[in-house]
Amino acid sequence: QVQLVESGGGLVQAGGSLRLSCTASGRTASTYAMGWFRQAPGKEREFVARISWGSGSIYYADFMKGRSTISRDNAKNTVYLQMNSLKPEDTAVYYCAVARGARGLGFSTYEYDYWGQGTQVTVSS
Repeated sequence: QVQLVESGGGLVQAGGSLRLSCTASGRTASTYAMGWFRQAPGKEREFVARISWGSGSIYYADFMKGRSTISRDNAKNTVYLQMNSLKPEDTAVYYCAVARGARGLGFSTYEYDYWGQGTQVTVSS
């Protein structure tokens, strides 16, 4: 089992920045990739960004390209998501997730095995 704890969410004005963190514990040796997803009220959970634990390859959702940076600290089993130029439509609960193997490019929720409880991001206009 892998446990994930997210932090860093909060209330920010449009144009502001937040840095989310997600620390994994437990059987982390099997981590293949970590990803960030978000879910707004009444909407499906959607992909935000993903980083491979070994190669460090990175993918972003189109709506986050140029506004965010995903990074990892392998020694701390932690992944970060720096988000800039935040917009009200970025308001959602943000979840991190761990994939134990490669099932695709990491854009879909089914590719991940463990999930955190989420951290709320609210962007005011």
